[in-house]
This record gives sequence, C-alpha cells and structure tokens, in this order.
Amino acid sequence: MGSGKSTVGEVLARRLGVPYRDTDADIVTAEGREIADIFVEDGEPRFRELERAAVREALAVHSGVLALGGGAVLDSGSRALLAGLPVVFLSLDVEEAVRRTGLNQARPLLAVNPRRQWRELMAARLPLYTEVARVEVATDDRTPDEVADAIIAALELKDDPV
Repeated sequence: MGSGKSTVGEVLARRLGVPYRDTDADIVTAEGREIADIFVEDGEPRFRELERAAVREALAVHSGVLALGGGAVLDSGSRALLAGLPVVFLSLDVEEAVRRTGLNQARPLLAVNPRRQWRELMAARLPLYTEVARVEVATDDRTPDEVADAIIAALELKDDPV
C-alpha cells in the first residue's frame, strides 16, 4: 500500500510500449464499487476471492505491465502463477507509506493505528513478496520515473523511445 504500484506501472508500461493493467481496478470495475466498500459490505474473505480470480484472469490474458494489489501474494495459487515471471516488489518504509496513503483515505486494512497495522502487514507479507519477486526496488524519495528507471535497469529491459 502506497508503494506507487499503479502510478509506476503506468509509467513503466508507457516507457516499454506495452499495455498496463491493474487487478484492483479490474475488481472495482467488475463489482461496480470501491475496494473499501467490498471489505465493509462483504468482508475480506470475499475480497480475496475476487482478487484471486482477477489475478488469474489478468495473468492468463494480459501481456504487459500488471499491477497487483498488495494482498495478492497471500494466495498460494497466485504465487504459483507468478513463479518465473519478472515480478518487481516496490518497497518503502512505514513513514513514507503512511505519508503516501494518508490517514484519512479509505484503506480498510489500515483503519486503526495505521503505522502499527502497516508494520504487521509487512511483517506477514514480506517473505511472500520476496518469494515471488525477481527484484526489489525501493520507492522512497524517488519519482515514478526514477522508479521506472530502476526497474528497467534491474530487469535489463529496453525503453521504448517514444
């Protein structure tokens, strides 16, 4: 949360000359409501079902830059589908995450004591992120273009000169 995956994903896709897709946006479009509303109205387990289906669908049909929700790695099936792909883990520290996400935005998993909850989420998810990621790129104090540069360099990709 707050790593800039959507913004960086769009920049990276443009720079590589490939399509961009975001599974969180796919869920919002399919459900006709925001993710925070799905969490409140249907609960996290239902959201995770929707997320699992969105990840499977996107990986099956999309050939470009794909941004996944931060909890997508919780599903072992999704992790298996990501194996061998050029997955990038965008990391950041807690203070930067809280600054970027804001304390008043609809982040259902950070509703109470965001700093502590973010740390707990990261402690649980970090091993899963590193399991699926080919590279880790820190986003702290970097612009989306600088993060895209770091991804391109780390994965040894070529920029599209557009």
